[in-house]
Amino acid sequence: MPLLGPRPEKPPRAVIFDVGRVILRVDLSRSMGRLGERDGLTHLDVLRQLEADPRWHDWQEGRITPRDWHAYLAEKLKFSYDFDEFCAIWNGVLAPGQILPDNLFEQLDAKCRLGLLSNTDPIHVAHFEANYSFVRHFPSRVYSCRVGSSKPGAAIFHHALREVGTIPEDALFVDDVLENVTAAAGLGILGYQFTSAGELREDLRRFRLLE
Repeated sequence: MPLLGPRPEKPPRAVIFDVGRVILRVDLSRSMGRLGERDGLTHLDVLRQLEADPRWHDWQEGRITPRDWHAYLAEKLKFSYDFDEFCAIWNGVLAPGQILPDNLFEQLDAKCRLGLLSNTDPIHVAHFEANYSFVRHFPSRVYSCRVGSSKPGAAIFHHALREVGTIPEDALFVDDVLENVTAAAGLGILGYQFTSAGELREDLRRFRLLE
């Protein structure tokens, strides 16, 4: 079981989910390469350049507006897409459909509080909040671009705990990235590394959160 921390003696009072590659499928090959076409960059080349860029964390933590990010990347990658075209390409990495279905969240909602905790940007937030049904199950939604901090930093985890109204020992955090799960566990949160929907369901039953 991909669990960091002791097995809880009682069901967690809150379950906090990452979004990308946990609830939503992310497929960079669907569109990201279009941003680097001029220089023959693949989608992975573009991703590496973005993540190594000194302004990447500013973008993820809300210190750059979407239009300024578009202008910055247009200059950096030498593309001519207008803002709306750029947003469509940027959102294209979020594949249709969900990894985790709404009925899972409906069942969990009867047993615990639900929250989202995601390193993400305002373009993606606007897109998935408008186009995916899972969002309605999460009254507590913490996004790095809105709170000015990101995983694996402690500040964003504390923010998420405040949003769901619980202490670390009563929360379960589900993320696909081991570094983030380890960071959560270091704060006393039960950390769970997501690998598949089926395995998660089985473990949620062991936690007495599903029938």
